[in-house]
Amino acid sequence: MYCIKCGVKLADSEKVCPLCKTRVYHPDFPQKEDVYTYPKNKYPKKEKRSLGLPIFATALALFPIIITLACDLRFNSAVTWSGYVVGAVLLIYVMLILPSWFSSPNPVIFVPCSFAAAALYLFYICSVTGGNWFFPFALPVTTFIAVIITATVTLTRYIKKGRLYIFGGAAAALGLFMPLLEYLITVSFGGESMLGWSFYPMAALILIGAFLIFLAICRPAREFLERRFFI
Repeated sequence: MYCIKCGVKLADSEKVCPLCKTRVYHPDFPQKEDVYTYPKNKYPKKEKRSLGLPIFATALALFPIIITLACDLRFNSAVTWSGYVVGAVLLIYVMLILPSWFSSPNPVIFVPCSFAAAALYLFYICSVTGGNWFFPFALPVTTFIAVIITATVTLTRYIKKGRLYIFGGAAAALGLFMPLLEYLITVSFGGESMLGWSFYPMAALILIGAFLIFLAICRPAREFLERRFFI
């Protein structure tokens, strides 16, 4: 069944179109009742969660760590290149495998943990290579992006409405960060100090953010796009 006005596909039990609010049935025609998969107030028992997948993934992650450390110690008698491999594997583990140990992993917790692990890995690389770019460049960049993404994830998780405002504000904030990013690159690695390439991503992100906020404010424009692209 489809809406006669905007053409979106509808369920048999819907009374009005969720996009354009057009009445689906004539008021004099009888409507079908909802067909429930299970009887009302009775739900299937939740199956006990298996830890087989995280255990297998953990064991799989240990193989490259053990092999690279053994080879490095065997031929170099020290931890040299294997540190990069071990750090990368641990970073992937924290980002992808660690949340699978929990039945309902909270992204508000695991997103900043992932950025913290990334910052530690960058600190290790900077220390091993004898560089001085972690504190003036990597740490502020990682921290700012972590704050923006964590705030976006937190707001979208706990606030059901206003997501266009949230994503629009996040895009605009990233855009405003671009000149600072260029400045940090200049200070840390050298180069021209004037505003250059950062203007283009800044303008693009601010325009995207402004467009999302405009859609959040202007309901007719938002409904037009919903009908047009079925979103």
